[in-house]
Amino acid sequence: MGLRKLLRIARWEVATATGTVDRRTVAVLIVALLAAGAGAPAITSGAGQLDAGLYTVAVDDDHPYHDAIEERSSLRIVGDADDADLVVTDDVVRVADTTTGDAAQTELRDAIRSFNNRHLRAEDDQAAAFPVLVDLVFVEQSGGAAVGGDGGGGDGVGGDGASDGGSGDGGGSAGTDGTAGDGSGDGTAGDGTTSDGGTGDGGTDAGTGDDGGSGGDTELPVPDIGFGGGGAQSGTPGAISAPFPFSSLLLAFVFVLPMNFVIQAYGSTIMDERRNRRGELLLVAPVTRTDVVGGKTLPYLGAITAITVGIAALIGGGPLSVLAVLPIGLLFLGLTFLGAMFARSYKELTFLTVSISVLVTTFVFVPAIFTDVTPIALISPLTLVVMDLDGGSVGLGEIAFAIGPSLLASGVLFGLGTGIYREEDMFTQLPVHRKALDALAAWIHRRRHIAVMTAVFIPFVFVLELLSVAILFALPLAVSLPAIMLLVAVIEEVAKSIHVYAAFEHDRFDRGMPIAIGLGLASGTGFFLAEKVTHAVQLVGLDQLEIAQAAFTPGTDVAPTIAIALFLAPLVLHCVTAAISAVGASRNGREYGVALAVAVLVHAAYNLGVIALAT
Repeated sequence: MGLRKLLRIARWEVATATGTVDRRTVAVLIVALLAAGAGAPAITSGAGQLDAGLYTVAVDDDHPYHDAIEERSSLRIVGDADDADLVVTDDVVRVADTTTGDAAQTELRDAIRSFNNRHLRAEDDQAAAFPVLVDLVFVEQSGGAAVGGDGGGGDGVGGDGASDGGSGDGGGSAGTDGTAGDGSGDGTAGDGTTSDGGTGDGGTDAGTGDDGGSGGDTELPVPDIGFGGGGAQSGTPGAISAPFPFSSLLLAFVFVLPMNFVIQAYGSTIMDERRNRRGELLLVAPVTRTDVVGGKTLPYLGAITAITVGIAALIGGGPLSVLAVLPIGLLFLGLTFLGAMFARSYKELTFLTVSISVLVTTFVFVPAIFTDVTPIALISPLTLVVMDLDGGSVGLGEIAFAIGPSLLASGVLFGLGTGIYREEDMFTQLPVHRKALDALAAWIHRRRHIAVMTAVFIPFVFVLELLSVAILFALPLAVSLPAIMLLVAVIEEVAKSIHVYAAFEHDRFDRGMPIAIGLGLASGTGFFLAEKVTHAVQLVGLDQLEIAQAAFTPGTDVAPTIAIALFLAPLVLHCVTAAISAVGASRNGREYGVALAVAVLVHAAYNLGVIALAT
């Protein structure tokens, strides 16, 4: 690829694209980008609470609770007591007989607790101010839960389910459901019969009947994300909060939203060249197709890079944040380029770009839900952004695991699109699925190309399987395990056979049985060899999750002889199932579908059998 040719095509693309966009569209785009940029610091700094001023409170200026209420963003002081959700007087707190009133009372308790805790932290004798400290560690669920803590004066963390609650032996007693501890007793909370055991801090008086046994003391509008390989937390009971990645999801939205504008412009310019036949000028120019595609993509990649750097700077991110987001941008561009080459009209292009946006957004958002389970969270590259903002250390293995599949998948997408960047595909009105088959067949001319193409699909297989694990992770194992087995079988069998079907449809090979079986063996072998690369999953500990073991490394805890057999058995499996699909593909589309279903069932039965053998 000549750099001079690449830059010349990029300048031509910029001139062409800016000439076809009116000023109103540019103004809307700039406003949207500025809004996203302006919202980023607010999200990361804790401003812009969604519940600001939600509850009304009538309270006198000289009341002891006034300062705590005034500091709470969700509570708004009003002068009219008749319309207030809460009326605070010297003797009593009157609560409106509504659902909002009950919620306002809970918020008032949290506000007073936070106010008291903040002042107690200013005390010189912290052991006296906070006699109870808790170490909270999340463990794998096994029917019931019992978590005990340890700390300065004593502890007591309630259990739930069928197990006994944790216990301590210090000076604080535990209340239940937010009731006050009295600073005495043995610190035992929960007996297996209550749904939640509270924890009391002796010496902390909230003034409303509870003392800081629950709730947070932070003013952030969202809870802490609790990242760090299990979500372990330490501190006073009031400082412990359940991990939830709301902030990281909003952060991801800030990065992903501007990319949608860029890919819309990118897809439109590709579609314009096809509809107006302007692409013929480049096809007859003395440049390669790689130069053309690279030059046309470079300006949009530059735009995404500039936006990413700008947002990262606004939120306090560093080079790691930019490195994490750019593969997502490349994935967006690769899918959009391929979609624009497939679409027959702007209507189809709109449908494809919306589908692409939903797909990539799902891939980015869903794993971030499990920020307290590091291997699951690292499926999304944006988890690296969260780690960068939190100042955590990130290893090279984690970085490769998070961004590697997206980079490889985007490279494959551009390769497939470049294969049909030619006159017979650009200016014809073939259905989308026929264009897809053309893109696959364009790179297949010999039997070894089948094996290479199968290996090339591994990034897609890896991404889809990771996403499946993330989606099914929260379900009971009895449901998620069979489901993941079936999904893995479908994903892998399609990846091993779809290009074989495309090759037969384009008459790349004779349709005889021996040829079909040979192509199936080549595809199965290529998949087996490339699949072993995915064992890099062990670098970040994803294989420690039971459902991930089923998806990626089933049956590893077995005897050495069986382990060797299980290591080689997938080669036989992949060759057999790929041969079944290839024989069907050599006939016609209907028989290919039937053969593919048979191969999926064989594959799923094998996976379940291996798991049964291992257990």
